[in-house]
Amino acid sequence: MSVYRVIDVIGTSPSSWEDAAAEAIHTAAGSVRDLRIAEVAKQDIVVGDDGTLVYRVRLQLSFKYQAEH
Repeated sequence: MSVYRVIDVIGTSPSSWEDAAAEAIHTAAGSVRDLRIAEVAKQDIVVGDDGTLVYRVRLQLSFKYQAEH
């Protein structure tokens, strides 16, 4: 049997939602093991005062739970 944990993470990118999601996944993969699924929960864009755009993606990441021994 397996148990999986789900966490929310937010990735940002100046170029696209896809890049924002990839950044969140790659960063989270550095600290969680057995990352399984990334589900997009929300997308939005922050518009800066100078008109710059920042794409943001909130992901729910699922990974295999490892009990501490």
